[in-house]
Amino acid sequence: MSTISLVKQRAAQSRLRPLKQRLQHGDLIFRALVTLGALCILLLVIAIGYELWANSPLPREKFGWGFLTSSEWNPVRQEFGAFPFILGTLQTALMALLFAMPISLGIAIFLAELAPLWLRQPLGFVIELLAAVPSVVYGLWGLFVYVPVFVRPTAQLFNSTLGFLPLFEGPVYGPSRLAAALILTIMILPTISAVSRDVLLAIPQSQREAALALGATRWEMIWQVLIPYGLSGLLGASILGLGRALGETMAVTMVIGNNLDLSSSLLHPGYTMASIIANEFAEATYELYIQSLIQIALVLFAVTLVLNFLARLLVWRVARRVPTEVRA
Repeated sequence: MSTISLVKQRAAQSRLRPLKQRLQHGDLIFRALVTLGALCILLLVIAIGYELWANSPLPREKFGWGFLTSSEWNPVRQEFGAFPFILGTLQTALMALLFAMPISLGIAIFLAELAPLWLRQPLGFVIELLAAVPSVVYGLWGLFVYVPVFVRPTAQLFNSTLGFLPLFEGPVYGPSRLAAALILTIMILPTISAVSRDVLLAIPQSQREAALALGATRWEMIWQVLIPYGLSGLLGASILGLGRALGETMAVTMVIGNNLDLSSSLLHPGYTMASIIANEFAEATYELYIQSLIQIALVLFAVTLVLNFLARLLVWRVARRVPTEVRA
């Protein structure tokens, strides 16, 4: 065997040896399985969007972009527009997030920093258990207990004190967008508070000790050190809550009033994109009607993706900036 061929053979063996070692220890197999799992999620999202798009061509052909801006929804005259449902979805979800974020943050801070050990685990378990309650149970409780006992007096208070604002004008109803927003607040509290608690617990203990050693009070340590340090994670928890609020169906359907009201007032009944699909899909008797509801599902899917993309972009920017500022 010549010297050149011997060198080539040894070079080939040296290249194969790391590959054999990685296969032997499972690195390549594990990496391939994890990559495949991630790609399956991406393919699933694409498949859902494709199916919704492929099964709703008629409203796009007949109404075009006007489907998103029209407020007409008349199955008898075969006129369909999604604007009232988009407005109701954004109103209820964003108001629920606005109500839930400070409460959830307070719960997370108490569980992670202030609660005694004997109370921390039982209380955390109860809060997480709220996430397991079925949506229809929230809806029934909201309709018969929450709306008459809490929502209606709250709506009357808002109307009497802030009735000059468009958000709180008009007569006070029981089932309303405010009722839907408040029931959604309760439903997303467990998700946001549980994830926020885990974020705070994951912050290194050295951050707390350093702040206290410099003379900070516990409040200053939490507000000026822990929250900025974990801000990206706290925003991520809010994204999860927003995702559930946007797509919630049964509980919202039972308390929102299900009325085509274009008023901006939260005290009026309304519709969301999920509730109109749940209410009318079984009653759709012709193809344009069915495909219009599927088109609304496609709009809901797109709105959810866009809002989550924007929120993730915000989290990325905060995560890139905050650690440097905190450590400085």
